Amino acid sequence: MHESIHVLIVEDDFRIAEINRQLVDQVDGFHTVNTVKTAEETLVFLEKGTNLPHLILLDIYVPDSIGLHLFWEIRKHYHEIDIIILTAAKEVTTIQETLKGGIYDYMVKPVDIDRLEQTLTNYREQVRILSSKDQFDQEEIDQLIRPSKPSIKRDAPIKNLPKGIDDITLTKVNAVLKEKGKGGVTALEASKHIGLNRSTARRYLEYLVSVEEVYAELSYGDVGRPERKYIASSK
Repeated sequence: MHESIHVLIVEDDFRIAEINRQLVDQVDGFHTVNTVKTAEETLVFLEKGTNLPHLILLDIYVPDSIGLHLFWEIRKHYHEIDIIILTAAKEVTTIQETLKGGIYDYMVKPVDIDRLEQTLTNYREQVRILSSKDQFDQEEIDQLIRPSKPSIKRDAPIKNLPKGIDDITLTKVNAVLKEKGKGGVTALEASKHIGLNRSTARRYLEYLVSVEEVYAELSYGDVGRPERKYIASSK
């Protein structure tokens, strides 16, 4: 995948919109093409068609749209655009309807920034895989839809790692986790110990969560924003 993923942010709170824009733009392979506050601004931007986004971060509650009207307008006329819902709406009917509409993810506000960044990373990987070939066999489809969770042993050679995860770096991450013990480590702390950027450190930590070698808990820092703390599982 050579082209960057263009993102449109639909959010009526300019402060949240700016936080989301900064996050999107710092994730490798992503670029925010615009931020809009209303349904009218959203549809006008899309109707121009000069720079259609690949992905929309959509707040359901915008001032000039009732219920899921904007969501279904986008789905009806721009079905090729993927959507991630960022909203305060928790009603089962809303979640069910958006799932039926083919959303990529649904996150309830206040959104965990680390969670959103990981979702963007997962989305980027899915786009890469889908653009890598013309056909997939059943095993590859299963892996795409329901990724397997291979078990690993910390001190044994690791084989068949997914793309973007290498044995040497993974060993370093495990060493940091072992050193921190039950106190755990955040992605930022791990990145400083190992000399990686924060996004890369989180990718390795989330991989270890996916194979159940590590579990994550929400921790509240000095400013009150929740962040994920990773702790090695005791096996």
